[in-house]
Amino acid sequence: MKVRKGAKSDKIELQMTPMIDIVFQLLVFFIMTFNIVEVEGDFGIQLPGAPAQHTEIEVAPVKLSLRMTANDDGTLKSLTLDGTKMNSFEQLHQLILKKKPIGAGPASDDLDFEVEIQSDYKLKYENVIQAITAVRGKRQKVAGKDEIITLIDKIRFAQPVGGPEN
Repeated sequence: MKVRKGAKSDKIELQMTPMIDIVFQLLVFFIMTFNIVEVEGDFGIQLPGAPAQHTEIEVAPVKLSLRMTANDDGTLKSLTLDGTKMNSFEQLHQLILKKKPIGAGPASDDLDFEVEIQSDYKLKYENVIQAITAVRGKRQKVAGKDEIITLIDKIRFAQPVGGPEN
């Protein structure tokens, strides 16, 4: 093998553009996959020697019972709210308004109401939905906007009467 003297040796040049591209791709990857851990919150721990906090007395909810009976064809026959018979959902809504008036002051707002709905097994579902709507609240225009005024939040369902398991 013959070695030439005076011949230029091949220089290896590093290409910086692909390296910078890779670095930026890695940087973007790590930024996009970075998961920020939230700061631990207040656990409400009362340490010994700390002053006692004022505790509110929980008021038991006022429980109302709504019974819905059906005709043989599944249409609504009658509504009974705590022994008071009604013929329409509007009457039901008015009775709920009498029991829990809107804006009657803080005393009525503090009371917690709960309605348990029990219906006949063959009653059509649309009647149950109308009862929920009558009990839950009403739509009212306030300053030109439609707002829903909530009457009762807690609605429970009892086992239907006259079903296949009864």
